[in-house]
Amino acid sequence: MSQALPLVAYPDLEGRVKAMEEDGYAYLPKVIEDEQLAELRDAMDRLTAIPESFDRHGTPENGNGFLNKHINNAFNRDPVFLRCLDRSPVIELAEAVHGEDCHVIGMTAWVTGPGRPDQGLHIDWLPIPLPTDILEDTRVKVPIFISTAHYYLDDLYEDLGPTKFVPGSHLSGRRPDGETEWKGASEKSILCNSGDVVIFRSEVWHRGTANRSDQTRYLLQVHYAKRMITQKFPPYLNQFQFNAEILEQATERQQRLMGNHRPGAYD
Repeated sequence: MSQALPLVAYPDLEGRVKAMEEDGYAYLPKVIEDEQLAELRDAMDRLTAIPESFDRHGTPENGNGFLNKHINNAFNRDPVFLRCLDRSPVIELAEAVHGEDCHVIGMTAWVTGPGRPDQGLHIDWLPIPLPTDILEDTRVKVPIFISTAHYYLDDLYEDLGPTKFVPGSHLSGRRPDGETEWKGASEKSILCNSGDVVIFRSEVWHRGTANRSDQTRYLLQVHYAKRMITQKFPPYLNQFQFNAEILEQATERQQRLMGNHRPGAYD
């Protein structure tokens, strides 16, 4: 039987940073209000796939078997997504764990329909593979290089296909490679409300699960990183271009998050 992941809303930034370091994730309730949720879902519905940007838009009609719409660089497509680059309190936590010069390395709008199958447990990136006994040494503290903020735009329940985490697995120092538990902890479901955000570090073992409902699930992913981590804005080789209308609306902080940094080492 599935179990829910403990979601503790720490009231201060210090508690949220500690959660990222010790639990591997932090929970931020009601980041988006109801009217903004509808606006984001409508904007996702309007997005069209750009194959050169590695976008996907599979449907039962074109042989995919289920709706799977995955759009990269969403911040560059509509101002409603631009505003999610630095939404509070997510951005304050991202800057606290990655540094005040952090940036966004990607943003994906992901819409999945009934019939979407289970994913396997995986990590997004393992920056420093280490033996467990070293990671358990209190003198060792691996920096958080990359994190992903999941903006959940629906009330999550088991049949809708919630994300599952293995708590504490970011301290394993390795990929799951077929394992389903870490130190006796099995995977647990993120059962949160629409408008909530869960932000997690790239080493956490996690997976998406099957959509067994008759409802479409909407998820916005914002990927933050230390400045020295390369931004992932396909297509590459100078083919990606910032939308001039988006840049005109962007604040100074939003422009920095998109890459307009002060000159530094290696510039």
